[in-house]
Amino acid sequence: MGQTVSYLLDSVVLIDHLNGVAGATRFIERHGRELTVSAITRAEVLAGFDEADVPLGVALLDSFRFLSMDAEVADEAARIRRQTRLKLPDAIQAAFATCHGLKLATRNTKDFPAGKFSFVEIPYRLR
Repeated sequence: MGQTVSYLLDSVVLIDHLNGVAGATRFIERHGRELTVSAITRAEVLAGFDEADVPLGVALLDSFRFLSMDAEVADEAARIRRQTRLKLPDAIQAAFATCHGLKLATRNTKDFPAGKFSFVEIPYRLR
């Protein structure tokens, strides 16, 4: 039997799911128990909700394992940013993934081009 891969959900995957993008929903349904969100994903997703709908966003986010930011992740994010010039939120996501041994599930191929980073997986594409 193959090894289970655990994923860090990038904000765009959850936003796509909330917007009815079938590829995002299928990915979340297929890997539900293996999914984690970071503090940055939680903040980015909740920032997009109207105040009245925040409880719906919280309920969705609370269904995933949650990672808080600590000094190790912050230091790794700074190193990644210096080396790659990624925007800080993307460097933080990369640091969460690498520090916790997770694959970053994203469709953000602008900042995370396929094949450039070994910790990135592009689970679907928009047509």
